Amino acid sequence: MPHSVEQHITAITDRIKDFVRFLDREEVTPVLAELREMFARELRATEGFASHERELHGRIHHESDYEQLRAIHDELNTLEMERFLAISSVAALHANCTEYRDILADRALVLAEGEMERNGRGRAPCRYALCSMGSDGREEQTLITDQDYLIVYGDGGGEAADEWFREFSELIVERLAQIGFKKCTGDIMPSNPTWRGSLSQWRRKLLAIVRYEYEDYAKNLMDLIVISDARHVAGDRSLAETLTSTIRALEKDYFQVLWGMAKAATEMKLALGFLKRLWTEGSGEHKGEFNLKLLAWAPLVMNVRILAINQGVPATNTVKRIEHLAREGSFSPPFAHGLVEAYEVLTRHRILLQIKVIKGIQKSSYYLNPYTLPAEEREAIRQALLRIEDLQRTIHTNFSIM
Repeated sequence: MPHSVEQHITAITDRIKDFVRFLDREEVTPVLAELREMFARELRATEGFASHERELHGRIHHESDYEQLRAIHDELNTLEMERFLAISSVAALHANCTEYRDILADRALVLAEGEMERNGRGRAPCRYALCSMGSDGREEQTLITDQDYLIVYGDGGGEAADEWFREFSELIVERLAQIGFKKCTGDIMPSNPTWRGSLSQWRRKLLAIVRYEYEDYAKNLMDLIVISDARHVAGDRSLAETLTSTIRALEKDYFQVLWGMAKAATEMKLALGFLKRLWTEGSGEHKGEFNLKLLAWAPLVMNVRILAINQGVPATNTVKRIEHLAREGSFSPPFAHGLVEAYEVLTRHRILLQIKVIKGIQKSSYYLNPYTLPAEEREAIRQALLRIEDLQRTIHTNFSIM
């Protein structure tokens, strides 16, 4: 059974348990019968999508034409959009998008290595790994994506290795763009020397950041936030894991850096206004709307990340971080459940906004007009924001932020 199907079954089961406990005994039987039928319909739909998905995955492994890989990528994106519209599972969409983009990135690396050889540059001079960051690093890929990657390679190759990986990084960025991974507008790609280096070069970079040796504090902080979610995608896994463990250890050891990240996280604004009502822009192009990513979803992800780093949680995925923090006692079970619910509510609306952009219904995948939604959906968003506000208070207290 595909991983995403298992996740979907678990999610439905949890929803059933939450719902049934509020029913009287005589109400349970007909409700369970209806839920079983709904579950069967969704499972049939999920299995149909999974079969098509497996066939497309197999084609990626054998395809050597970048335009054809782009076509497969587009087909997988369409398949995932249709699956989401059918079953509305955030967990399934995250798992599937992350999985097939990892496979595509791995295939692109293999093909780019071949190009380097044919161009007379030879094979990779040492082991290396491609790591993803951002939503991809958290295994939270959605329907619209860009490149957030770094490259780390082994020590000992000297300037020759540096030059090989410079050329290789520039090539892989172009090839990933060809197959549908948009270039990052913030230049978080290995073609930028900030995001590639040998293991020892990476250690020096990270130490310079945590020791505030670079002048641009805001950029230092942003780079640390981005790299905090790094995970292995392709290449040498042990090399990638050495780098990611180094990142997490330094963030814990240099508490002033983590404190700075915590301060930034607790000061992130939320779309809450007077009397804790939903806030929207009062004028301009987005009048009556608010930026769902910046004023809701991102503060949740950011604040959970801070606590996870502080507690040494190895996971990068937001929901897994919340669950781990609940297990080790940082969150009570009800509070953790509320945060997971908040994440799913906000992410579901982010995905629906992306679908509207893909279908040409609207231009922005960030701005949401809450008053186009049913009252219960507006309230669910408001409750999600209140839980994030509670989380910010918790971090504010834990880190003694004045």
